[in-house]
Amino acid sequence: MYPKNLKYTKEHEWVNLETKKIGITHYAQEALGDVVFVELPEIGVEFEAGDSIGVVESVKAVSDIYSPVSGKVVAVNEDLLDSPELINQDPYGKGWILEMEITGGEEELLDAEAYQRLIEEE
Repeated sequence: MYPKNLKYTKEHEWVNLETKKIGITHYAQEALGDVVFVELPEIGVEFEAGDSIGVVESVKAVSDIYSPVSGKVVAVNEDLLDSPELINQDPYGKGWILEMEITGGEEELLDAEAYQRLIEEE
């Protein structure tokens, strides 16, 4: 359920260190319920790991998205503006949120096994 090629945060975001794409995990989208709106950051903005980089709004709640790494936003998934439900349907594929030029912060990330243990404890 949690792809081994991704790294994860305790706040339920994922990052692909090869493609530099970032999103929220299956666990997070399931907890949120049906996503109805996504607020994306502007291209060119720089963030530190742990900074709020956007907002996901669902029928249940509004939740911040936190950057799993430090870096500069180089692309956003504009498909989410018209189809936010892509986050529910395909959180690791078409539901990616943004792409970053990564400058650090990877050392705090969890691998798939550690993330699985984290959510089992919640």
